[in-house]
Amino acid sequence: MGFFRPSAVKRRVTDLTPEFLRGMGVEALLLDVDNTIATYTSHTPIEGAAEWAREMVEEGFRVLIVSNNYKKRVGPFAERFGLDYISFAIKPLPFGYLRARRRLGIKRGACAIVGDQIFTDVIGANLCGMQSVLLTPIEPEEGFTFRVRRFFERGLREKFNGRKDVRK
Repeated sequence: MGFFRPSAVKRRVTDLTPEFLRGMGVEALLLDVDNTIATYTSHTPIEGAAEWAREMVEEGFRVLIVSNNYKKRVGPFAERFGLDYISFAIKPLPFGYLRARRRLGIKRGACAIVGDQIFTDVIGANLCGMQSVLLTPIEPEEGFTFRVRRFFERGLREKFNGRKDVRK
């Protein structure tokens, strides 16, 4: 169960406050794109996401986008947010996350991966010794593999939402 367990659970990325993140010991945020800062079908961020990212940077957090998607999709979001990025990160393998950590110059435990998937974002964080914030997906994905993953995630999410040791 610990392998699948996020450090914290929140509804939306905009629900993360500087105080909450500092309480976790976080100095850097590694953001997913799809269903985290935008729907997986949209080319524009969700309402308030770009402003939230700017606020995090102004508050002293290092922020970088880390996505399994391709440069063609991730690059425009990074440009709009004014952030650096790593595309085709091959999550849950730790390579993209560790590259991001080195680029930011932050210790692993001070990095928090923010995303909507247990089987990529949370497992990847746990594999490389980073923290994770699991978000509620913005919209359901239509692909078969996503539906299968979400089916298996459902029971885990119910357990995490009811546990006292997972920050909310």
